[in-house]
Amino acid sequence: MHELLEILQDIRPEHNFSISCDFIGDGLLDSFDIVTLVAALEDRFAFSVNGEDVTPENFRNLEALERFVRGYLTRNPH
Repeated sequence: MHELLEILQDIRPEHNFSISCDFIGDGLLDSFDIVTLVAALEDRFAFSVNGEDVTPENFRNLEALERFVRGYLTRNPH
């Protein structure tokens, strides 16, 4: 999902998210960035994220983030 990479680049344009396997571990995202990312995902894809789903595992890398978003889109198609 190219849109996810665009959202990440909007939040932290100084980082190259496409080469990281661990956004948090590599210091690309902090807790504030994740809150910002959740809000951006909710706006872009028109779903509401359950707070229990905001875990490091769901935001670790592009693959995890894509699974996370696809899960919400499958449950809440718009």
